[in-house]
Order: sequence, then structure tokens, then C-alpha cells
Amino acid sequence: MKIAVVGATGHTGRLVVEQALARGDDVVALARRPEALPRHPGIVGVAADVLDRAALAEPLAGTDAVVSALGIGASRHPTVVYSEGIANVLHAMDAHGIRRLAVISAVPAGPRAEQPFLQRRMIIPILERVFGASYDDMRRMEAALRGSDLDWVCLRPPRLISKKATGRYRLDATRPLPKARSITYADLAIALLDSLTRPDLYRRVAYVAN
Repeated sequence: MKIAVVGATGHTGRLVVEQALARGDDVVALARRPEALPRHPGIVGVAADVLDRAALAEPLAGTDAVVSALGIGASRHPTVVYSEGIANVLHAMDAHGIRRLAVISAVPAGPRAEQPFLQRRMIIPILERVFGASYDDMRRMEAALRGSDLDWVCLRPPRLISKKATGRYRLDATRPLPKARSITYADLAIALLDSLTRPDLYRRVAYVAN
């Protein structure tokens, strides 16, 4: 499979690229600084700003699937990277007949009423005060996905941690996971790639955690 990875030099994006290559896939890695990508015969690095719709059109041509690892880290500033970025990705995919897309959102972007008591009443309100602008844009992104007829999957992870992959993760497309405190970047990368070949997850938002 030939996979386009958007945001390929970020924490998760780099690991998606690594995992895809380990599976024998070819990778088109899109990033603002593709020179930061590892040198590998299976990688084609492309300089592209996800907010530039025209810049995405050519790199996605000929790919079989797209993984979006877009993110703005711990920034507290208002953003449109998630929503406009995905809108531009969807536009390019539609133009080239690419069906499969896996996207990262976050647990707090989901309905608060679904969450366990402690999360709902204490943890998520604190996170909203700090990173609320990002979660607002993730919700706009999820709305854009729901308006698409492509085979998209949107994963909502909890806190992301920099540890080795465990090789195991939990996933539920019906409700938040119990005791879902964190997931490693590496396991999230695995889950994103796995989801591309899971029709039961297509056009669904799912919670994922270790």
C-alpha cells in the first residue's frame, strides 16, 4: 500500500512513517520541513503546508490511503490547522479518488456527558481551560469528517506519552474506554495504520488507549 502521511515530522507522524515502512508500505511524507525525515528508499518527502489546498493536490495523487497526524502540540492559541487542514485533505482525496483516511482527534473533543464522573467534572474542564481552542478546532474537524462520504476513521486518544510501543491498544467506537489514562505515540501510530483496513470503523469516531 502507498500511504500519504500528513504531519510526518511530528511525534506521531514520524512513528506512523516508521511503522508503515516496517509493514512494507511505501510512504509519501508531507511536512513543512521534509528534510527532517529519515533517509529511506521507501519514503518520498514533500514540502507542503496543510493550510495550502493547492499544495496538497499533487503529492496525494497515486496514494491508496492517507493518515493525518496533524497537531499543534501544547499551543494554547486559536487554530484552524485541524479543521481547515482536514478540509483540504478531503478535497485532495476526493479529487484523486482516494477513499481511506485515518485522523487523530482527542478525548476532550468528544461529548463531555459520555465521560466518567472524574473526567467529566474535574479533568476535562481543566484541559478545556488550557487547550480549549485546540479542542474546538478538533470538533470542527470531526464535523467536516461526518460530512464526507469517504472511508474515514477518527481516533480520540487520551494523554500521549513518549514510551516504547506496547504492541497492544484498546479501541471502542461506541463509548469512552474505562481507565483510559494514556497511550504511547507508537501505539497510536499502530492503531492509525490498523484502522485503514478495518471497514467496521469506517465513518466512525473511536476512543483509543493502552
